Amino acid sequence: MSLKLQQKKELVKEVGSIIKDAGSVVLAEYSGVEVDGMTTLRNKAREEGVYLRVLKNTLARRAVSGTPFEQLADHMKGPLAYGISKDPILAAKVLTSFAKENDKLVIRAGGMPNQVMSPTQVKQLATMPSREELIAKLLATMQATTCLLYTSPSPRDLSTSRMPSSA
Repeated sequence: MSLKLQQKKELVKEVGSIIKDAGSVVLAEYSGVEVDGMTTLRNKAREEGVYLRVLKNTLARRAVSGTPFEQLADHMKGPLAYGISKDPILAAKVLTSFAKENDKLVIRAGGMPNQVMSPTQVKQLATMPSREELIAKLLATMQATTCLLYTSPSPRDLSTSRMPSSA
């Protein structure tokens, strides 16, 4: 089913506005992935807050034109699914984890604002903890530190308890 010109313009505008505010974009070739697999991938992406879309590459090139992801246009060849997220790590995590389970999905490229990443770099990015995980670790560390300070004896208490009593 082909799109009419007006529908194409609206689609380019929609995807362009999402890409403009994105933290990362990941391009993955999906040829050979069965319908059930793509449905699973779409559901997982939706759960994680990743915008996943299959687009014609000419429309995708127009969508990234004038955005910080414009350099990705050179990598838009073949049947691609586009994973887009505000969190720089989420799109890479979702697509890379699915690619591990389904060898037909191949990561072709990725990008962060004004930077293009190779498939290897996208996989490395996917191993990093997400923003929420990092914040949780930071808060846990801060909480443990304050708890430790609260329960530790003060230096004055230590000095008086170790001094021999003079009588």
